[in-house]
Amino acid sequence: MEPGLCSRAYLLVGGLWTAISKALFAEFLATGLYVFFGVGSVLPWPVALPSVLQIAITFNLATATAVQISWKTSGAHANPAVTLAYLVGSHISLPRAMAYIAAQLAGATAGAALLYGVTPGGIRETLGVNVVHNSTSTGQAVAVELVLTLQLVLCVFASMDGRQTLASPAAMIGTSVALGHLIGIYFTGCSMNPARSFGPAVIVGKFAVHWCLTSPCEEAVRSFSFTLGLC
Repeated sequence: MEPGLCSRAYLLVGGLWTAISKALFAEFLATGLYVFFGVGSVLPWPVALPSVLQIAITFNLATATAVQISWKTSGAHANPAVTLAYLVGSHISLPRAMAYIAAQLAGATAGAALLYGVTPGGIRETLGVNVVHNSTSTGQAVAVELVLTLQLVLCVFASMDGRQTLASPAAMIGTSVALGHLIGIYFTGCSMNPARSFGPAVIVGKFAVHWCLTSPCEEAVRSFSFTLGLC
């Protein structure tokens, strides 16, 4: 191989690796911050128990911050459901999608671990693990999470469409997350993001209804795929 060609190949591989590494770190960081601030808003401090509005606004701001940090580097997925939807829509390769999801789950676990470490023992409780509330049945919980996740995925795709806007999608995606929390908190605590459910569950070892909160990810992707087929 010619020295010049070898040098160009080396630079190409090096540049590609640098870009991928930055994207994975962006997904790790964005998801970690999202979990730290979002889950932190649901902790039951006795001096001021969190309201639904407070939690929704915090998740809104946490999402907007995470998106603003990472949208130019990695596309600001910060959510395995979004990554799977991008995979179904052929906007991302399978190896890259798997790497993104691994980074998101690791970031969520790190964010939950940091929150657990800085929170007093009496306040931690279950660390905001998503659970089915009141008399909500398993089927109802899955259906609600399906609708919430679907509207988020659709909002992400619409907001990220470069043909429509070049501005940051942070505000719109944050609004979509807030919308989900305003209703979803009463049913399941509102997940919409398998990584958000996974991180705290790993730290406190509570996976009782974890499948209810992550299965809508697959269903939302199937529904989104069907929607694409109609377009």
